[in-house]
Amino acid sequence: MPPFDPLLADIRFGCGLSPLIPPPADAEALLATLNGPDLAAQRFAIEPFDTFRQRIVLFNEQGRIRRANRGTDREMAAKKAMQVMNRQARRAQMTWLGQTLARRGMTAAPLRERLAGFWADHFTTSGKAALMRRAVSPYVEEAIRPHLSGRFEDLLIAAVTHPVMVIYLDQRGSAGPHSPRGKKGKGGLNENLAREIMELHTLGVGGPYTQTDVRELAELLTGLTFRPTVGRLFRKDMAEPGRETVLGRSYGGRAPGLDDIQAVLRDLARHPATARHLARKLAVHFVSDTPDPGLVGAIEAAFLDSGTDLRAGYAAMLGHPAAWSPVPGNVKPPFDFIASALRALAMPPEAYVALKEKAFRQHIQYPLRLMGHIWEKPVGPDGLPEADSAWISPQGLAARLQWSVSVPQILAGALPDPRDFVDTALGARATPAVQFAARAAESRADGVGLILASPAFQRT
Repeated sequence: MPPFDPLLADIRFGCGLSPLIPPPADAEALLATLNGPDLAAQRFAIEPFDTFRQRIVLFNEQGRIRRANRGTDREMAAKKAMQVMNRQARRAQMTWLGQTLARRGMTAAPLRERLAGFWADHFTTSGKAALMRRAVSPYVEEAIRPHLSGRFEDLLIAAVTHPVMVIYLDQRGSAGPHSPRGKKGKGGLNENLAREIMELHTLGVGGPYTQTDVRELAELLTGLTFRPTVGRLFRKDMAEPGRETVLGRSYGGRAPGLDDIQAVLRDLARHPATARHLARKLAVHFVSDTPDPGLVGAIEAAFLDSGTDLRAGYAAMLGHPAAWSPVPGNVKPPFDFIASALRALAMPPEAYVALKEKAFRQHIQYPLRLMGHIWEKPVGPDGLPEADSAWISPQGLAARLQWSVSVPQILAGALPDPRDFVDTALGARATPAVQFAARAAESRADGVGLILASPAFQRT
C-alpha cells in the first residue's frame, strides 16, 4: 500500500510545490486546510455576484435612458457611460483571473483552491451578453466557494438556481404551457437547465432518467428566473401548475415556489447514480483518466453513507491507496500549469495581478488560449475536458514551452538558479535528464523554462 506522500499531496491534490509553504504532514492535515476562514479569498478578493449585480442595474438604467432619448445628447452620454461600464467590467474580469492565480500561488490551503476549480468546472457557466459576460468569477465566489466542504445538495442548489446559471441555460424566460404567462403566449418551456442538472450535475450521462423526467423537471423549474434589481426570483405567473413526477417521485401541486425546486434537487443530489457520477469525476480529475475502480467505489460509498457530505468523499479519496500511486498522473490543464509555475517560482502576486491590460493579455490570457483554455468562455456546459489528449497537442505543448522560457523572466526579472529550482519545483520527481538540463542551461531563463516544460512538471 503506497504511503502518504507530502510531495504528491502538494502536486496531485494541491497547487504544486512552493518554496514558501511546506506540504501537509498527512492526509488529515491536508483535509484540515478546508477548516476555518477562506484566507486566500480574503487576501485576493473577487467581487461577489450580489455586488456585480449592481453594475448590471446601473448599466440597464443607462440603456433605458439611451432608448428613451434617441438622437439627443442624453443618448450619446448614456452610450458613453455604457462603454465605460463595459470596459470597467472587462478589466475587472482580468483582475479576477490574476487574483485566482494569486490564490493558487500563495495559499496555505491548496486543496481548497483545487476544489474551487473542480466544482466551478462541474457547474460550468458563461455569461451571454453585455456585463453578464464578465459574471463568472462573481458567480463562483458566491455560489461555489462557500459550499466546498459542506453537503453536495446545498452546493447543487446554490449553483443551479444562481442567476448566472439561470441565464446561461436559458431558464430565465421558461414558462409553463399552462401558466398564466404561458397561456398568453409569452415565453415557452425550456428544458436546458433540467437536462443539464440530470446529465451533468447529478445523475450523469446515461443515468436512470428519461425524456419525460427531463420535461417534468423543466416544468417544475418554471418560475425560477432573475431580475437585476432583486437577484434570484420566483415568478408564480410563469410556473406550471399541478404536480410533476421526477424519477417516480411527485412534487408540487400546491402554491408553486422555490421549496419544490429545492426538494427535487436534494433528492437528485442523494441519488445513488449521483454519488457514482461524482465519485468517478473526482477520481478522474485528481488521480487518473482511468481511475482505480476501488477508489471510485470508496468515494461513492462515502457520499451515500454520509448524505452527500463532500468532506467525507474527499476523505475517502485521500484515504485510498490508489490516490498515492507514485506513477505520474494527469497532465495539468493550462490554468493549473501556469498557476503551479507561479507557485514554484514564489512569484510575487503584484508581478502579474497589477499588470496593465495589454501586458496581462500578452503574458497570461493569450498564452492560456494558445494552450487550449479560453478563460471563462467554455465551449459548452460540460466544462473543460479531462482527457490528457485534449491538452497534449503540438500547439499546446509549443505554447507551454514558449511561456516557460520567456514569461517567468519578464514577470520576475531575477530568476532562481536552475540547479536549485529543479529541486524546488520537482523535489524527488526531478529525473537525471531534468537535473542535467538544469545544470547545462546557457541561461537562468532557459534552465527554469526547461524545468517548467519538463514532463515531470507537467503531470500531477
